[in-house]
Amino acid sequence: MPGKRPPAASGPDASSSPSSWASLQADLVRLVGDRLLETGDLLDYVRLRAVCPHWRSSTPSPSGRGVADACFHPRRWMMLPEGHGLFPGHHKLQGYIRFFNRSTGAIVRREIPLLSDHCVLDSADGLLLLHGTATPPSTGDIAELPSLLTLIRRFSPRFSAERRDSSSTTRRLWAKFRDVTVASVTASAQGVITVMVALFRASAVAFATTEDQQWSVADCKLSSRIRRPLPFQGKLYMLDERKLSDGSNVTQIFQVEPPRHHVKGSASSSVPPPKSLIATCPASGTNIPFYLAECDSEILLIGLGNPLYSRITLYRLADLMLLGRLVPVTSIGDNILLVSDKVLSVSSRVLPNVEGNSVVMVNGGNEEAYFGQYQLSSSTWSPAADGSIRDHVPSPCSLIYHIFTCCRPDHWDKGEISFQVRGNLTWKVKGRITVSSKICEFTEIRWILDVAMSKKIENLQLQEMDIDGTISWSYCS
Repeated sequence: MPGKRPPAASGPDASSSPSSWASLQADLVRLVGDRLLETGDLLDYVRLRAVCPHWRSSTPSPSGRGVADACFHPRRWMMLPEGHGLFPGHHKLQGYIRFFNRSTGAIVRREIPLLSDHCVLDSADGLLLLHGTATPPSTGDIAELPSLLTLIRRFSPRFSAERRDSSSTTRRLWAKFRDVTVASVTASAQGVITVMVALFRASAVAFATTEDQQWSVADCKLSSRIRRPLPFQGKLYMLDERKLSDGSNVTQIFQVEPPRHHVKGSASSSVPPPKSLIATCPASGTNIPFYLAECDSEILLIGLGNPLYSRITLYRLADLMLLGRLVPVTSIGDNILLVSDKVLSVSSRVLPNVEGNSVVMVNGGNEEAYFGQYQLSSSTWSPAADGSIRDHVPSPCSLIYHIFTCCRPDHWDKGEISFQVRGNLTWKVKGRITVSSKICEFTEIRWILDVAMSKKIENLQLQEMDIDGTISWSYCS
């Protein structure tokens, strides 16, 4: 009959048939998996592998490769501080800690037995840098580095690990080298893991590989002028403010390359990384860069106005290196930059009460300091949280304080929340440190994602509980 529509296609060849997806060629499945690892979150890759046995067998398993293969580093995940002094490994937490996703806001809770005798020093690319009192199990998700004692003896040759921890000198020395400013991690194609740590209290950059027997020190002294370094793609970037002969100030950006592994099996098999000048900010200008930040896989410079906090301007390091001048960045999308000792980039989905395209930091421009957000599009300040931070912030507090504490290393790894305690904190783990202490770097997040894969969990749901007055989340299927 004229005008009559032909019947729709049916049968096993229809595009809606589940078998058509299950029979997708293995190389195409691997290509999709690679794209997810490049642009998405590691959890998306885990969900891809959980679709069917064919897809699972067509893609490499991240299990056992969480550290050695940089593709599987969970870069968007970070440990969430609890508050109330409940540091990772505290007996009240019963071996559990929480991680949050900086893109989606998802929060997961996982038991980590290793924290019973290890403390957290820093986080890089979603990996945790630990120092502990026992040798960790040998798995692909844990990489063991040389003893911290070898680094201490480079600065104090007479130091003896047998001295009692009650010695104030010994305590100060251990605290000095446990105070990791920032850490960066790289993994070679051969599976050799390299870690660089900036130690501001020791004014040094130290590095070691998993095949070294001792730590080495780079020819890169950290002066008081240098701002807190930024780890990015295995390298360290830092700002150094210098005064010119005419009295003006100029800001220089330096880059520290990861060491080059060259001799296997030697005591120290790395060549000291060079420190190179890569860009110089113009001496003139009202917004001098004060901070470095990573946002959407780019390095940004954060400039504060004169007087301070009057205006915040962002610049791309790539523009400065290419053009030789600072070009203002007008938008960072829905991202939020939290600025303190470190700078953390999160999506506005993590902090729904804070507008995207903004910078959150302590505004000290007024007599009454407050926790403020600076909107880049309108160049205006507004409160990011209620109340003043000059006094003690009461508990329970907003989630933004927990997230902001990730920018304060001296509080983040010790179970305290910024603005609830004052002063610098030092590590005291069971009152003692043993000779067999090792630094190990591992990705416990990898274990979390493997659990999610095996249970085929499709959503990570937030569930609030009240445990000893802390903010607590559980991870549900």
